[in-house]
Amino acid sequence: MSHRFHLIAAVLSLSACGSAPPGEEPTTLPTVSVQRTNLSAATRADGSLGYAGSFTVLGPGTGRITWLPGPGDVVGRGRAVFRVDGRAVPLLLGGAPFFRTLGMGVSRGSDVRTLEQNLESLGYAAHLTVDTRFTPATRAAIRRWQDDLGVTVTGTVSPDDVVVMPGPIRITSVDTVPSAPAAGRVLTASGTGRQVTVKLPVASQQLAERNAPVRIELPGGTSTTGRVSEVGTVATAERTNAQSQTGQGTESATVTVLISLDDPADAGRLDGAPVTVAFTSEEHRNVLAVPVNALLAAADRTYTVDVVADDGTVTAVPVTLGIFDGDLVEVTGALAEGAKVRVPVS
Repeated sequence: MSHRFHLIAAVLSLSACGSAPPGEEPTTLPTVSVQRTNLSAATRADGSLGYAGSFTVLGPGTGRITWLPGPGDVVGRGRAVFRVDGRAVPLLLGGAPFFRTLGMGVSRGSDVRTLEQNLESLGYAAHLTVDTRFTPATRAAIRRWQDDLGVTVTGTVSPDDVVVMPGPIRITSVDTVPSAPAAGRVLTASGTGRQVTVKLPVASQQLAERNAPVRIELPGGTSTTGRVSEVGTVATAERTNAQSQTGQGTESATVTVLISLDDPADAGRLDGAPVTVAFTSEEHRNVLAVPVNALLAAADRTYTVDVVADDGTVTAVPVTLGIFDGDLVEVTGALAEGAKVRVPVS
């Protein structure tokens, strides 16, 4: 409502500046064509640009930290997440951490498949069949990998030997220091995919449908596009105190909406940056539209546009306004697509 009010106020100002006095017809005003197009109105909400996911990296519980990455570093499959007593603890990709030592004699399991998939991706599975069975070929592949890592060659992998995450990680904070015991939280990390998080008022949550397109206004005046990837189902209210009015928490409740970027490169290296997300709240298809500054407002808040005929005759045509979309506004009235309307100059 406030967006429409400001646009109408701008129209009133332009009309006052650009209309010719009675009996005087300016001859140099530019014209534009009435166009048929699709328009959509948007509701804007504040958000924060960052990286998807949040993960806690724990130490093995024994030994001392001898090396750590720094905030912003990206760790991919097979690369060291940290070092304990000089030994690299590499990243493997998988859906769940290992819960047992994997070696000859273990029963079949999805953890064996995860290990073998990583060995294959790292180039150590020339004679290995990726399945749920731990075989001599699995042990041989592990030994070659351990030798290249520069760690003790055992042919087995314990939960303390590796860090398992769903994908590559980006370090967001370092929670310990070199020489500290390798126990508890060592690092905090995120995924590497760019993501916008919006706390959307519950009353507006119908705007955020999964996979719906949105426009994202970035710091510096640039913008990009994205799509809703997840809509939260739990509403969170602001904290209240003894001075809060009854119902204030309910009225301020929000749901978390996650948005993925169509082109992550548009965001550069921004992290934690404030953004504005425009959700489409209404769409009108195949309608007539003119630039907002073609509208002429009367004191009774009715509107006209000046239509210029081929012979130069100017006719004021009453119009009814529909939705606003940027610099365009939907109009209905005795207008035809392609008709020329004057654009007042302020």
